[in-house]
Amino acid sequence: MSKKKIRKAVFPVAGLGTRFLPATKAIPKEMLTVVDKPVIQYVVDEARAAGIEHFIFVTGRNKAVIEDHFDIQFELNATLRERNKTEPLNKLSAMQPEAGTTSFTRQQVPLGLGHAVWCARELVGDEPFALLLPDMIMQSQKSCMASMVELYEEAGGNVVAVQECDPAEAHKYGIVGKGRDVHTGFEISQMVEKPKPGTAPSNLFINGRYILQPEIFSILATQERGAGNEIQLTDAMLTLAKAQTFHGFHYRGRTFDCGSPEGFIEANIAFGLWRPDMRGHVQSAIERLSAEVTPTE
Repeated sequence: MSKKKIRKAVFPVAGLGTRFLPATKAIPKEMLTVVDKPVIQYVVDEARAAGIEHFIFVTGRNKAVIEDHFDIQFELNATLRERNKTEPLNKLSAMQPEAGTTSFTRQQVPLGLGHAVWCARELVGDEPFALLLPDMIMQSQKSCMASMVELYEEAGGNVVAVQECDPAEAHKYGIVGKGRDVHTGFEISQMVEKPKPGTAPSNLFINGRYILQPEIFSILATQERGAGNEIQLTDAMLTLAKAQTFHGFHYRGRTFDCGSPEGFIEANIAFGLWRPDMRGHVQSAIERLSAEVTPTE
């Protein structure tokens, strides 16, 4: 099997973010900020740290602000230069993708993650690609995707990142079975989407990071709708696994589900504590508020 370089990453950002209404009525959930960066910026930064060269966003209606975020705002830059605001100007420059390295396509009908991935087929072409779910942001010294790319370069095939969950919670996730060790990962022996309680092959759940071969697109093109009457990516991966190997990378950093208000708040606390300039204030605020604030009924 080919081991073409992983050059492109797909980011499905067409979701409505209904769990964050009314905040997401006018602002895409991917643009909600964790400390001082939009959620989507964390995920793009992770991909960039893994050597990704081209960033593909599968968007929907009212998501144009994401495209604007990754564009140059000349008036803002000029004002910052005039005011000698070097630090924020450098921050903007560091996050700016090079010209021609971002692409945007529409998922015109909300038919699920599998359909969103399929919508990127023409932009990805005939090469393996990374897939990063923007709701999930990672916190670790080394990028989760960077470690996955290293495993891919050694083992080939398809790679998914997994983490441990409470076995009693396994029925909420896509769970993999663990086979023999391969380099820095392992062969995946099973993939089960939301197994019935007590039937999961392990407590390792898929955490929203994938490296997939382009053959997934032809499978998705004819994939029948599954759970939720949507085209499920896991169903297509199960079909692909009959012909190609899947490897798991056991990620041991922190993952925050910013698609839920609870995970979003946790991410803000965690990333605030991670910053030396904010850690002391965040710690003292948590202690003070925990002692003073009375929950409302």
